[in-house]
Amino acid sequence: MTITIINDCRDANAIGRQCARTSALFHAPVSFIGVSHDLEAAGNLVDALDAVGDQPAVILVNVAPRNGKAKRWKNGTPFGYFRCKNTLVLASIDGYVLSLVKKLDLTKEICVLDIPTVLQQITEHQNLTEETKRQIINTQFRSFDFLPRAAFALHSGVILEYTPLPIEQISDSPFGIWWIDNFGNCKTTLLRGDVFLDGSGMAALAFGRVPFIEHLREVPEGEGALI
Repeated sequence: MTITIINDCRDANAIGRQCARTSALFHAPVSFIGVSHDLEAAGNLVDALDAVGDQPAVILVNVAPRNGKAKRWKNGTPFGYFRCKNTLVLASIDGYVLSLVKKLDLTKEICVLDIPTVLQQITEHQNLTEETKRQIINTQFRSFDFLPRAAFALHSGVILEYTPLPIEQISDSPFGIWWIDNFGNCKTTLLRGDVFLDGSGMAALAFGRVPFIEHLREVPEGEGALI
């Protein structure tokens, strides 16, 4: 089994703590992808799902700002989960985190979790004390204190109460770039059907027209193109 963490808490200390706790619970190796915003998380989530294919896997995603709209939640945006093939995904539900899951029609609903309720349900399974439960409910590091524990419970067959959230209520993905790789290639949220091609094979984008080319190897040296 593989475990992937996608998170905006990405300094060395935060990465180490998250990976250590998750690996200790699952007795499995953990990969970490650091992101800076929710659209980066959305792209990395669908890339990770593609990478694991049909194999058993767990993916944990958290990009949860505490300002702006996030103030409406008592302690940050809720987490929800869904299953895609043999992968269990737990993710924060606000913003664009799940927007590409929606666009690619990978699930019909998200199972939204209530942290205090979940902690009551997993107390015996993970030997949580009342003091530990209080700390988790009020924690400022939920992707360390709560998310791995909830994922491990679900993976172990514990049935957690949830509120269904239809995928239609998740934000639509904007047209844009979610990642720039080390070669300078820009990964976009566009699908082929999102792009208007004129008769000369040029793609009309917000910043102008560029050639649409099937394969990266066919792009002329030093020129830009949409592939």
